[in-house]
Amino acid sequence: MSEYLHWLEDSTWATAIRQSLWMYPALEIIHILGIVLLVGAAVLFDFRLLGFSKNLPVVEMSHYLLPWSQRGLILVIPSGLLLFITNAKTLGLDPTFWLKMALLMVAALNALLFHKFVFKGQFDLENPSRPSLHFKIPALVSMAVWIVVIICGRLLAY
Repeated sequence: MSEYLHWLEDSTWATAIRQSLWMYPALEIIHILGIVLLVGAAVLFDFRLLGFSKNLPVVEMSHYLLPWSQRGLILVIPSGLLLFITNAKTLGLDPTFWLKMALLMVAALNALLFHKFVFKGQFDLENPSRPSLHFKIPALVSMAVWIVVIICGRLLAY
């Protein structure tokens, strides 16, 4: 793995990003903007699942907010990969980085299971066939995981 990390960090792209005055900061800005879109929309949806803003229909909120999370993901993934390769040798051996990656997998699995088996885009919180815990547990997991992912990301910067 060490050879691969070394190869990544010495790649033309990683070198160009490190040597550029503006590329690394621009990637950080894009990454943070993506996080804001991804996590901001997800947390707003999670708050609704927890019972806040009951006057707003859950299905309509999902149709409005979740595409913003997807757009954020489109910014986060490539910018995160490019940021990673600039310091691959250090990050690739950092337990905080691997915790962040594991938590991202937990967040993805949580969202997949929720949307595939619980929500399915057609149920509302008031549906008596779906106990509220089916909505609240994934929302709490989502919020907790995203908070720790952001904390890990900030810790990696220092």
